[in-house]
Amino acid sequence: MKQILITNDDGYESEGLLSLIEALDGLGRITVVAPSTEKSACGHSLTLSHPLSFVGVDDDFYKLDDGTPSDCIYLALHSMFEAKKPDLVISGINKGSNMGEDITYSGTAAGAMEAVLHGVPAIAVSQVMDFTKPTPRFDLAKQTVRTLVEKIFAGEFPLDDRQFFNVNIPPETDQGSLKVTYAGYRYYANDAHLHRNPRGMEYYWLGLHPLDFKAREGKTGMSDFEAIEAGFVSVTPIQLDMTAYASMKKLEEWL
Repeated sequence: MKQILITNDDGYESEGLLSLIEALDGLGRITVVAPSTEKSACGHSLTLSHPLSFVGVDDDFYKLDDGTPSDCIYLALHSMFEAKKPDLVISGINKGSNMGEDITYSGTAAGAMEAVLHGVPAIAVSQVMDFTKPTPRFDLAKQTVRTLVEKIFAGEFPLDDRQFFNVNIPPETDQGSLKVTYAGYRYYANDAHLHRNPRGMEYYWLGLHPLDFKAREGKTGMSDFEAIEAGFVSVTPIQLDMTAYASMKKLEEWL
C-alpha cells in the first residue's frame, strides 16, 4: 500500500486540509501532521528555540504544537517513517495563491521543499481565492490532486532530485485543464497598515498585496499568474537550487 504524508500551513482544522484528505481516499494510507495553528507565510522555517510535541487528533492524524510545515515534515519523516519513507508528500490545500516570488514566503511550498530535501516526491497545492468572499468548495482542487497522485502512482514522479510540483487552482470554477507554467514576476508594494489601540500605542497589520504581475522577459510559455487568469490549473516545477547561473560570469568579472 502506498504511503502519503500530508501537511499544510493553515492549521490542522483547515477546510483545505480536510478536503485534501477526502480527495485522497482509497489511494493509500494517509498520515497527517499539520501545524496546531495557522503558519501562513512562515517560509521554510524550522523551530530551534523550543521543543515540539505531536498531539494526536485521530488515527494517523497529528497536530504539531506550535510547529511549522517544515517542522511537521522533518519530524514526521524521522520519527514515523524511519523504516520506509512515504511515497509522496502533499502540502495543502492552501487557502490563497502561492505564485511567483510568493513561493519563497509560502509555508505550503516549504512543506514540499522539506520533503524533496529528504528524497521524497512532493506536491504543494493552493486554491487561489478572493478573501472577501466565502471559502470555496475545493472541488477542482480535489479533482486535480487525485488526478496527479493517480498518475504518479501509476508510473513515476517526473521531476528531478530536489524539485516539486507547485499547483495553483483558479478561483470560482469547477473546471480547468492543467497547464505547465513558470513562476511569474510579482509586483510588491507597502501594504502595512498603521493603527493605534485605545491607549495610543501604535501597531501594524500587514495586508495582502493584489496579484499584480508581468511576464518574465525572454521566457517562453505561460506564467502561473497568466494561467490562473486564463482559467487553467497552473502546475509549476520548482527547484531548490536558486543559484543565478547566468550572473556568475558577470560577478567574477566584477570581483
